[in-house]
Amino acid sequence: MVWAFGLLLSGASLPVLAQERTVNVYNWSDYIDPKVIDDFTKETGIKVVYDTYDSNEVLETRLLAGKTGYDVVAPSGPFLQRQIAAGLYQKLDKTRLPNIKNLWPEIMARLAVYDPGNQYAVNYMWFTTGLAYDVEKAKERLGDEPPNSWDVVFRPETLKKFADCGVYVLDSPEDLFTIALQYLRLNPDSRNQNDLKRAADLLGALRRNVKKFHSSEYINALANGDICLAVGWAGDSFQARNRAREAQNEIVIDYRIPKEGTLMSLDNLAIPKDAPHVEEAYAFIDFLLRPEVAARNTNATNFANGVLASKPLINKDILDNKAIYPDAAVMSRLFTVKSYDPATQKFITREWTRVKTGK
Repeated sequence: MVWAFGLLLSGASLPVLAQERTVNVYNWSDYIDPKVIDDFTKETGIKVVYDTYDSNEVLETRLLAGKTGYDVVAPSGPFLQRQIAAGLYQKLDKTRLPNIKNLWPEIMARLAVYDPGNQYAVNYMWFTTGLAYDVEKAKERLGDEPPNSWDVVFRPETLKKFADCGVYVLDSPEDLFTIALQYLRLNPDSRNQNDLKRAADLLGALRRNVKKFHSSEYINALANGDICLAVGWAGDSFQARNRAREAQNEIVIDYRIPKEGTLMSLDNLAIPKDAPHVEEAYAFIDFLLRPEVAARNTNATNFANGVLASKPLINKDILDNKAIYPDAAVMSRLFTVKSYDPATQKFITREWTRVKTGK
């Protein structure tokens, strides 16, 4: 103490402990290889605080409330578009993202529908919405024809065949309304309330045969044999398949993109306007854009990533799976939709409540 006091009197300063560097990430559940986080911290010394959500609405509520404390978030396309318009994100300084050169031009072009000029976000993962099912139970109900059409969901007499073994549907009106419009041969991006009412009526017929509307619980429910059919996302569906394999419970899960086409969704990395650790946010995003890291995340999650240079490093069974990495013919049947204006969003929210509850 005497020595320290003497130093202070003589004008010298005590050593200052380095402040711990942190990046606060808010992302979808089951959406990264946990070892990637560990490796990022080992390499950079930056601690990752990683929180998860299971709907875009949860993320948006937090962002609109302000001062979330998050540095990196992963909004889906239409929500990203609306949140950019609300001024919730920083424009990216691409000179701070050297690995941006690895991104997939076609995927970034599709992202530009929501983020013109790709100014605010880079793609993390992309995927389709389709039909996940227990192969044996589907065969018992449909014969040798696999569930490869939206008829399985939208024809009550067909969906009823699966009700006894359990059906889950995504709690995601943006996905379901778009798909219902496409099935009705209407514009999937329609804002016409008559069109949307027709879609709501079609969706409302699902309720009596659906066990639950939820956007993540169907993974384990499929893997455990608690349900036999789900309207779900490609990557999650193959995670269910892998969990069933690991459990060695003889349940075989598969996933199909319906022949009528479906929604292509993009989850993207962005930095909130009030991010407290901007430098660390850039470091984390750039790390995720490394081809070897992007490949590890795809191998762990079964979701296609937006880094073209990662493809040679992805497990062959994933890369060759046309339900994850569709060929050109299937890609031509995938569509994206823009964000809803406030009046349309309000209408869809109200109608979705009616779809789920009948009220």
